[in-house]
Amino acid sequence: MKLVGIVGNNYSGSHNRMLLKFMQQRYASQVELSLLETKPLPMFNQDDEDHPTQTVVDFRAAIAAADAVIIATPEHNHSIPAVLKNALDWCSRVEHPLAGKKVMIVGAALGPLGTVRAQGHLRQILDSMSIAAHVMPGNEFLLAHAMNAFDANGRLTDQKDIEFLDTCMTNFIKFVEA
Repeated sequence: MKLVGIVGNNYSGSHNRMLLKFMQQRYASQVELSLLETKPLPMFNQDDEDHPTQTVVDFRAAIAAADAVIIATPEHNHSIPAVLKNALDWCSRVEHPLAGKKVMIVGAALGPLGTVRAQGHLRQILDSMSIAAHVMPGNEFLLAHAMNAFDANGRLTDQKDIEFLDTCMTNFIKFVEA
């Protein structure tokens, strides 16, 4: 099964990138997970939607070619980061690579609630008519206190977090295969 994981922010020390890389390694025997960065995408502009940059073309093509998508979002001011919204905007006009695509949302944040608000907003955005993704219900992986959640090698350290992520991933694979 071929998946893409969208890194929902552009911070070089992103815990969400770390989470996706952990998932990439942990589930390598079950899925092929490639990471997509949002940082190189230009700001969406309707004036450019009919002739996007090669970066946008490649980003949308990677999503279209995947069997499913995992989006890892941090929480910025109770919502998703602007760079993630920008990436989704590029996927909502002219070409719609997320339409009907099965999506799992995960998120890591520094606070005690993880990314609960950002994930709620992201679900609303993905449900919009212009994006029309098929988001896996439930199984919300909300990693709180992310600055303490990984070891020096980028591995999650809390066994309960790992077990819940395993459950979410198992359920996502079944969701995609259904």
